[in-house]
Amino acid sequence: MGPVSLPHVRAIVLGGGRGVRLYPLTKLRAKPAVPLCGRYRLIDIPLSNCIHSGINQIAVLTQFNSHSLNRHIVNTYKFDDFSGGHVTILAAEQTNETGDWFQGTADAVRKHLSHL
Repeated sequence: MGPVSLPHVRAIVLGGGRGVRLYPLTKLRAKPAVPLCGRYRLIDIPLSNCIHSGINQIAVLTQFNSHSLNRHIVNTYKFDDFSGGHVTILAAEQTNETGDWFQGTADAVRKHLSHL
């Protein structure tokens, strides 16, 4: 039996960890972009869980050193045109109002509610 499709369910995956406890592995990359078993990255675990659970509309919130993470997601998670699935990368932005990055998990989600 294959995964059940959940077309109206969206997942939010936090991919912006600074990864201070994993330094020096996170010196040039975000924590979720740290390699795992050669060709995988830490971000692949929650994304794979979503996809295998039938959730194919996924938003990844990124922040620190996210270039390699963004590249990995774009190159790895390509849905066909008929599935209706997609992985959207929502990058942190500093605004004139706050001048700050995300101040935690709830703040990251709150600042991107309009995109979800």
